Amino acid sequence: MATIRMIDIAVNFTDGMFKGIYNGKQYHVADIANVLSRAWNAGVDRIIVTGGSLEESKEALAISETDGRLFCTVGVHPTRCKEFEESGDPEKHFQALLSLAKEGMQKGKVVAIGECGLDYDRLHFCPPDIQKKYFEKQFELAHATKLPMFLHMRAAAADFCEIVERNKERFSGGVTHSFTGSAEDCGKLLSFNNMYIGVNGCSLKTPENLDVVSSIPVEKMMIETDSPYCEIKNSHAGIKFVKSTWPSKKKEKHEQDCIVKGRNEPCLVRQVLEVVAGCKGITEIEQMSRTIYHNTCRVFFPQDLDSAADALLSGHLDSQ
Repeated sequence: MATIRMIDIAVNFTDGMFKGIYNGKQYHVADIANVLSRAWNAGVDRIIVTGGSLEESKEALAISETDGRLFCTVGVHPTRCKEFEESGDPEKHFQALLSLAKEGMQKGKVVAIGECGLDYDRLHFCPPDIQKKYFEKQFELAHATKLPMFLHMRAAAADFCEIVERNKERFSGGVTHSFTGSAEDCGKLLSFNNMYIGVNGCSLKTPENLDVVSSIPVEKMMIETDSPYCEIKNSHAGIKFVKSTWPSKKKEKHEQDCIVKGRNEPCLVRQVLEVVAGCKGITEIEQMSRTIYHNTCRVFFPQDLDSAADALLSGHLDSQ
């Protein structure tokens, strides 16, 4: 059987849960090494660590430097865009992001600008006018670095698409991750050249979600966990398609060889792949995974496109 290779495009390794801290309380030791080991054994061969603020982006870069298979983003999440103005000098804050992105690129680690976009579900963190202002501003980062964008869109499709449309010449492409929108939202996003849609457990909760995901062309899709969030739960519509499972323990009874119950982690991106295949009625999961892998390389790892294409071709020939 052909080997499945996956890239998890969204992991929040800066989150305290990977240090064993939940709601401010320490339950177990930091366990990223074990989390990574499970991921590599499951067929994940690269992970993009998400940056959501200037400080978090610095930490994401530091984490990505600990393993050759880890990469990261640099940017400010919509719910944190107040940090530009709270810094006292928004332009200086922007320049610090740009310097960090360039430093990370030189190290071969920063592969995208983000996580940036609009989130109208959580306006108590940041009002829409500030979100829009600094979403638009971050296209300057993409333009200056020639990096793709790692995007966030929640309950804000109209404003989001309007801003992307205005700035579509300033970035080479990207992904709108953790997609939970409607078929109409999906159509708007896919009308942008070189825009992909990132799918995780939150994209696969309801029968309506599955209908939307089933309509996304595999050629325009990427997969992710958004760990430690967005796991596929037993109550989700997509659970019926899950085939791969791992032993789990509650955080209070943490064991290194088990996943923490209720905490998502990168090995579980395999389940996302299985649910996408299931809701699309695809039995050749290996071929689908190769296409998604190639999509991801095209945007974030273009230097590997030749080897990804070779893998696609050899996989095709293997299946003849």
